[in-house]
Amino acid sequence: MIRLFSPRKEPGYTAHYYTDNRNLIKNRKDHSFRFSGHLFTFTTDNGVFSKTEIDEGSEILLSVVCERGVHGNVLDLGCGYGVIGITLKTQFPDTSVTMADINPRAVELARINCAQNSAPCDCLISDGFEMIHDTFDYVITNPPIRTGKKNIYGMFEAAYEHLCENGELIAVIRRKQGAESAVKKFQEIFGNCTILERDRGFWVIQGQKLTD
Repeated sequence: MIRLFSPRKEPGYTAHYYTDNRNLIKNRKDHSFRFSGHLFTFTTDNGVFSKTEIDEGSEILLSVVCERGVHGNVLDLGCGYGVIGITLKTQFPDTSVTMADINPRAVELARINCAQNSAPCDCLISDGFEMIHDTFDYVITNPPIRTGKKNIYGMFEAAYEHLCENGELIAVIRRKQGAESAVKKFQEIFGNCTILERDRGFWVIQGQKLTD
């Protein structure tokens, strides 16, 4: 089983966005995001990733994925407060979108943001794929790099097992945070890897679960 955090709260412990940090004081705020002619409003809070604005990596990832298009069942893995999944559901309303994150606070916000942006998605609290049993045509992720390569690569390996035939795993990673080694890992897992975009130091990479 892939674990993305340690439950121990030792001296100096800091609650990260990839942990169960429901003990943090709430400080909810809204911010807006315009994408492809659509204005989104997202509610954020303490203890979630990029709480004041949409991060560059997610924006680059969305631009690439929306240009290519998606269909069928889509998983936003490590969804945070829901930016990627909600945007994809809005751009491709016929898709079935699932969003999952280990952080209960993030998932609560994702549900709120689904409602206020009229983007119905399934939102799950899940440590990696622990609570995910479906298969998907696409797994899309801006992975929590700070958890380390062991955990991130475990997510990639588990994603392969949860992809349909010809399904795709698409991830965005900074070059300086390990994009080149992630390409090698994709090649190991999938037998292929395509670099879909290089932009502002971010790489968007894709592996496809090809049939024989």
